[in-house]
Amino acid sequence: MLRKTYSWILGWAHSRHAPWALFVLAFTESSFFPIPPDVLLMALAVSRPLKAFRYAIICSVGSVLGGVFGYLIGYYFMDAVGMSVIEFYGLANKFEYIQALYTQHDAWAVGIAGFTPIPYKVFTITAGAFGIDLKVFILASLVSRSARFFIIALLIYKYGAPIKGFIDKYLGWLTIAFVLLLVLGFVLMKVVLH
Repeated sequence: MLRKTYSWILGWAHSRHAPWALFVLAFTESSFFPIPPDVLLMALAVSRPLKAFRYAIICSVGSVLGGVFGYLIGYYFMDAVGMSVIEFYGLANKFEYIQALYTQHDAWAVGIAGFTPIPYKVFTITAGAFGIDLKVFILASLVSRSARFFIIALLIYKYGAPIKGFIDKYLGWLTIAFVLLLVLGFVLMKVVLH
């Protein structure tokens, strides 16, 4: 099943809709969807290394715009929608602590969440709920999300073919490592927010 999913994702690289699929995934992940766009970005960039930076731009723009959407959810619809997302990630009891983080380190909190496996959507929604300066939020998101996606693009552009072979050979282990990093991001966030 994993191999079929990987092949399906790589199949997007040959679709004329691939950039839109990447944009939509990056947008939704930044505001509510749990699956990060990195997997599709890597698959597309591996299959077409010369377009790796174009895909990183698409991913960055989609992610930042999705972050703004998450911010708006928190700003206007925290009680109706935003709190449900926060509860989904098991962080409702850390809401006030996240507010304290923003009070002390608004741009850093957004930047760290945007670059690491910490669920970025939690920080986009809470940034809106706490009324963080929208310009600061957008700038921190743009820098952190772009850095994350452009590092992936650079590595694939530079080591494209060997990385594709490596991914093909060790797909199972890489998937386990990616899931562990994602879980570690959740655990780290809970520890930091404790």
